[in-house]
Amino acid sequence: MNSTFSLPIRVYYEDTDTGGVVYHSNYLNFMERARTEWLRALGFEQDELRRAHGVIFAVSSVSITFHKPARFNELVTVTVAVQRRGAASLTLSQEVRCQSVTLASGEVRVACIDAERFIPVAIPPQVAAAVESWQGGTPTTTLS
Repeated sequence: MNSTFSLPIRVYYEDTDTGGVVYHSNYLNFMERARTEWLRALGFEQDELRRAHGVIFAVSSVSITFHKPARFNELVTVTVAVQRRGAASLTLSQEVRCQSVTLASGEVRVACIDAERFIPVAIPPQVAAAVESWQGGTPTTTLS
């Protein structure tokens, strides 16, 4: 799968340490926002997935490499690309970039789990089909 979703995010003062550099855990927040907006671009709200299908997506593993710091007031782009789709999981590669420079890169595995029993379940067919059909597109969200 080779389509990449992109979300621009402005770095706010609250995202940084006293030196104006993004605090390391905030990269995970940026990546979470991009995954949520990616699902939204596919036509799925996370609360609606829980209500209609009884499932939630939970991070089961994450690996992140920090390359260069993001700084206060920069406009960064956070990407999401599907690497693998299993019956009950997605492995996504994500990057945080400023212009053409990669600041952080990571691999995130999310599991589809039953919202009540917290056990893995198959990704709903509608979501799986949307992920598959999205391969040919490149949805992008812009700042409003």
